[in-house]
Amino acid sequence: MFAERTGYIVWFSDSKAARGLDKYGTLHYLSRKMQYAVMYMNADVADDAIRNLQRLPFVRKIERSYRNEIKTEYEKNVPDKTRFYGL
Repeated sequence: MFAERTGYIVWFSDSKAARGLDKYGTLHYLSRKMQYAVMYMNADVADDAIRNLQRLPFVRKIERSYRNEIKTEYEKNVPDKTRFYGL
């Protein structure tokens, strides 16, 4: 139903030219001060898009985001002690 999406952090040197990164995927966030952009794109076209992004003169480095691999469901292994401190 939904295509598998992957995130990438693109470090750039020219913030004005970096606004054109939305041609290669969904531009989620663009930091002009730290000069990086967070992009999401479909996993099946990601390899071609990364190859084209690396050819751009203002792109310094591209990193893959590991956000979808981080565990976001937490367990509480400590027993609840709030009932002992009641009034």
